[in-house]
Amino acid sequence: MTKKTFFLSDFHLGVDARISSHEREKILCKFFDSIAHEAERIFLVGDVFDFWFDYKHAIPKGYIRLLGKLAELRDFGIEIHFFRGNHDLWMFHYFQDELGIPIYNKPKEFNLNGKSFLIGHGDGLGPGDHGYKFIKKIFTSPISQFLFRWIHPDIGIGLANYFSGKSRNAQDLIQTFQGVDQEWLIQYCEQKIQENPYDYLVFGHRHLPIDYVLKNQHSRYVNLGDWLSFQSYAVFNGESLSLQFFENEFGKVYP
Repeated sequence: MTKKTFFLSDFHLGVDARISSHEREKILCKFFDSIAHEAERIFLVGDVFDFWFDYKHAIPKGYIRLLGKLAELRDFGIEIHFFRGNHDLWMFHYFQDELGIPIYNKPKEFNLNGKSFLIGHGDGLGPGDHGYKFIKKIFTSPISQFLFRWIHPDIGIGLANYFSGKSRNAQDLIQTFQGVDQEWLIQYCEQKIQENPYDYLVFGHRHLPIDYVLKNQHSRYVNLGDWLSFQSYAVFNGESLSLQFFENEFGKVYP
């Protein structure tokens, strides 16, 4: 049996949505159990947590089921990759040190069974969103990270959760396909395939399951949607990539 590669993003654990964070985490663990026998590798493509910060001697409270399940999958020999998103951009070394899961800060190329992939979370890419791009530079600076580390976690995590909610609510207002001119990640992908005609360009962040054929009629931009509304993911069977939905019969792929 050909082993498969799975791509998921935007769980936003730590915040309640259509279902509670606690229930969403249990559904995710159920999903991972369902694919453990056929998965060769798993890509977690950002915003797994609604907020995360690697303190020197502490980690954010909760998520024990997911962390245990990822450790179990690694013990099975399944390869896992983690891309930092805009909500968990302060993930530093914990996953690497404790779980053997590499962490990536920007889009990265992969070759899977002869198919070329460009994979990343998707925040701050393409034209527009200049305000966020400026804020991201501040948040990713060593000085900002050093100063935040000195705030007591009870205060720092509370503040971060407040601002994470503001960021997420602003994005969640756009749950329909906006057209090529307004979909910044499509524009980014069109630019990237001028450099390299990837087979697949896979991103999260957009919170909408999208499968879009780019102008060269060869490359496909695939957005993974989220687990707040869609419980969507992509699977690569060694030949082709497809968007699917876990326990959601009403899932829809856009445009």
